[in-house]
Amino acid sequence: MIKRILLILCLFAGCTMMAQKSGNVSGNTVTMREVPPVWPGCPQEDIQAINACFTKNLIKHVSARFRYPEDALKNNEEGVVTVEFWIKEDGTPEIQSVEGGTKSLQEASRKNILSIPKMEQPGMLNGKPHKIIYTVPFTYKTGK
Repeated sequence: MIKRILLILCLFAGCTMMAQKSGNVSGNTVTMREVPPVWPGCPQEDIQAINACFTKNLIKHVSARFRYPEDALKNNEEGVVTVEFWIKEDGTPEIQSVEGGTKSLQEASRKNILSIPKMEQPGMLNGKPHKIIYTVPFTYKTGK
């Protein structure tokens, strides 16, 4: 009997600790939160820190690798291209959709997103790898 009680207490404590990072338990209600993917080199203390570091590094990555295609610049092609992508369960990006702009601008935006590094840890839900969707807009203006 004591072994059963100890086992139940250990299971409850384990579930409670896991819930603190990815969800909450309140009475009969369990609320699960997605844990964002961990960008290489980011801290893994809590969800807010992981998310802030991911966002900062995504912006840095997109900005550093932004290239205006020469043919599009020459032809004065402008527009906003929106890329919707997943960070998959294996921590790599996968394009879901690319909308707006010309084909040349879309391809440049697609290449930028696909060059995102593999995450140290994928997104998580309920303690299991989970793909998480993101949307990034690319604005192309020639300034002419």
